[in-house]
Amino acid sequence: MPHKENALEYLILKAESDKSKALTSLGLLLDNAVGIGDHSTGDFHKNLDEALDMLVDAEDRICTLQKHFSETIEDE
Repeated sequence: MPHKENALEYLILKAESDKSKALTSLGLLLDNAVGIGDHSTGDFHKNLDEALDMLVDAEDRICTLQKHFSETIEDE
């Protein structure tokens, strides 16, 4: 696989991994908040914000890569 395709594959897989991580974190925070009982509500809100930011960032990266490199990504 040529260098460009390897690099794009890495970027897509990294963004997809970050998206999965963010969705997992949001799911845990929203559905199982009792598991973080030792944390203050400030920590809880901070963790929610961080997970959402990670999700938005990952989805933005995926969309950007698909927009600018869709022909290369689809060929893989």
